[in-house]
Parts: sequence; structure tokens; C-alpha cells
Amino acid sequence: MAKWLGWSVIVLAAIVAGVFATAWALSERAFSRTWHVQDPPLADTVASASPERGRHLFATRGCADCHGADGAGKLLVDAPGVVRIVPSNLTRSVRDPAWTDDRLAAAIRHGVRPDGTPLMIMPTGDYTDLDDQDVAAIVAFMRTLPVVDTDPGRTQVHPFGRVLYMFGKLPLVPAERVDHTPRERTAPPATASVAYGKYVAQVCTGCHGSDFAGGFVLEPGTPPSANLTPHANGLATWNEADFLRLMRTGQRPDGRHLHRMMPWKSYSQMQDVELRAVWAYLDSLPPSPGRKQ
Repeated sequence: MAKWLGWSVIVLAAIVAGVFATAWALSERAFSRTWHVQDPPLADTVASASPERGRHLFATRGCADCHGADGAGKLLVDAPGVVRIVPSNLTRSVRDPAWTDDRLAAAIRHGVRPDGTPLMIMPTGDYTDLDDQDVAAIVAFMRTLPVVDTDPGRTQVHPFGRVLYMFGKLPLVPAERVDHTPRERTAPPATASVAYGKYVAQVCTGCHGSDFAGGFVLEPGTPPSANLTPHANGLATWNEADFLRLMRTGQRPDGRHLHRMMPWKSYSQMQDVELRAVWAYLDSLPPSPGRKQ
């Protein structure tokens, strides 16, 4: 019996070691892959873009949430054994000659560095269809950021994080999931319409999914993202006023406050037309029961 148990332990250890070794090899291969971005050049567009528009987008589209209001980067998530996420210091990047306007745009919409290798855990899916004028405005604003001479550290992927990546549970390399087809991108008119709401709400897909049914645990120990569809498990009983109040104050209709993972303080800076458009879009979605945990 003891001999059988001993061999069982050895076999199990070999299987576990094999899983980790495979996960390590697959993730390293993904980290070394390159993409050649060929979007239409944006240099002239950036030159004429409004830094103030870029400031608004930087504050309300998640850039400041990850990189800090000053763009200097910060520790965002520290899950021992899984991943340590540290968005970079953008005030240094914009002063690096390798980061041209088009390379910064490629980082935002394609999730790649100047050499074509992928950025880790950059929520590129939220920005892949960002309008040319809007991405140019963000770049123009980033160029105005005063230098902050600090080093926030680097993102580190630990063994369990690599295993989660192997099984499709952790989007370490978002560049693998977006459309890299060269194209011009144009936003719908800025009105309280379903079309414009879909454009603005793209920033929500990284947490709530492309169908907005939620159910994703974004950080160990935190609740799953909410179902934003008009289902009984989602926003079926809500109206526009409820939604606007939530986004302005962080308070649900039943009086409960949002979890810290929901960056409502950033979204509260959106214009009324943006939030009303997002509500119009969410209210138009097909009801979904959401994902089960």
C-alpha cells in the first residue's frame, strides 16, 4: 500500500510539473510573438488633435485608473502566485524616441510595443475600435504629461498565472484576441443614441464581456462582474435615472454601493450624452441570464 501511494505521489508530481512546464513554454512563446501593425499613420491627426479631448478620454476610458492620473504607473493588482500587474510610467514612454505617435496608437489599439511584441494584460480589446480622432487626442494629451521620474516596477506573471493563461482564464496577451486588420476608425455622432452608446461602452467589455452579461472574476477574492443586460439577473428593473445615479454616485437603486473594482469615479466624469448613450445601448441588448460561476 505504501509503495502504491509513493508511486501515486511521484506520478501526480510529474503531471503537475508537466502542466507548469507546458504553461511556461506556451506563455513564453506568446510573449515573444510579434505583430506588424499597419494602420493608417496618425502623426498629422495627432498634430491637430485636442489635448483637452484627450484629457477627458484619458480620465474616463480607464487610462488613469491603470496608469494613474499623472500617468506615472502604479501597482494595480498583486495576486501572490498568480500575477503582479504594474502598468507602466507613460511619462517616460512619451519621451522615448521609439514611442512615436503611431507606436503609442498601436499600443492602445493593438496591445504591442514598438518592436511588435505584446504588452501584457493591456486591455486592448476595450480600445481596438477607438476612433482615429479620439486615439490621436489621447496621444496628444499624453505628450503633455509632465515627467514623473519614478519606476513603478514591472508586471510579473507567476506560475499559476501562466497555467490560467494556458486554460484561457487569464488574458495575459490581449493582442492575441483583437483584429489587427489595417483600417480607419470613425465614431458615430456624439448623441444619446444606441450607436454612440455601443462605441462608448466598448470600454466596459474587458470586465463585463462583449455581450455585457458579466460573470467574470477579475481579481481573486472579488465578486464577479455584473450582468448589464435587461434581464431579471441584470438591469431589467432599472431606468435611465437609476443608471445615471449609479454612474455619478456609485450607489445602486437599492442603496448598496458598488465594489471598489468598478471604476465609477472615472466614469462619473463622462458627459451626460456619453452616459445616456451607454444606457440606451445597454437597454437595447438582448436579455441574458449571465454566466454561472
